[in-house]
Amino acid sequence: MFERLREDINSVFDRDPAARNAFEIVITYPGLHAVLLHRAAHALWLHGYKLPARMLSNVARLFTGIEIHPGAQIGRRFFIDHGMGVVIGETAVIGDDCTLYHGVTLGGTSWQKGKRHPTLGRDVVVGAGAKVLGPIDIGEGARIGSNAVVVKSVPRSGTVVGVPGRVIESSTDPTSQRRADTAKRIGFDAYGAVRDAPDPVANAINRMLDHIHIMDRRMEAMSRALEEHGITRHFEHLDDLDGCGIDPVLPDSGQSKQAYTNTTGMAESE
Repeated sequence: MFERLREDINSVFDRDPAARNAFEIVITYPGLHAVLLHRAAHALWLHGYKLPARMLSNVARLFTGIEIHPGAQIGRRFFIDHGMGVVIGETAVIGDDCTLYHGVTLGGTSWQKGKRHPTLGRDVVVGAGAKVLGPIDIGEGARIGSNAVVVKSVPRSGTVVGVPGRVIESSTDPTSQRRADTAKRIGFDAYGAVRDAPDPVANAINRMLDHIHIMDRRMEAMSRALEEHGITRHFEHLDDLDGCGIDPVLPDSGQSKQAYTNTTGMAESE
């Protein structure tokens, strides 16, 4: 028991720079209190004392703001930073060295009995406000960004952001091992945020713009070559697309397209 307590205290020192001494951690850290009370409640649950286990978990929630079902399985050196609003469901499984921040939910998506909560591998970090829902697997070393909503399994060393959660980095990325080594050298990624992780939407748009730019240059070169050989007539090359627009949606009144375009001053030929 004292060995486990020593591990828990050391894990706080490793992951929270605000921690000053062991006495302060034992007295003032609600995440540590919740984990210690959960171990007692889980032991009662395994021995068939379901009601006392639930009552003890409710006492822990009252004093810490952290709700951990006594049936949840939690590994060693588990750390909950700040902790308020954390919810961990009955069939959740959490591996060793995992870190959760405030507002995290490891919840279920089904009313059917059986496995309905997520399984977290070793060294997983879940950022503040993130929701991990359903009987999914979060691979070892994964990082889940703050406020992400994860409903699909995450590969080993994957990084997830957004709503719904998107994997923006995984172990198949050739740079992932380098980043993992760097993370171990300088410390874990606080709040599940990778320092150089791009916005997945912005990244997708930028890739599309790059592709369009290349295609436009190739089309321009082809068009000029065809003009020089007299295959096609000359046409004005567009420098930009400022004059282009999207046709308005026709009203529901049944007005014809010809009438509608005439009333808006737009020629049908356009």
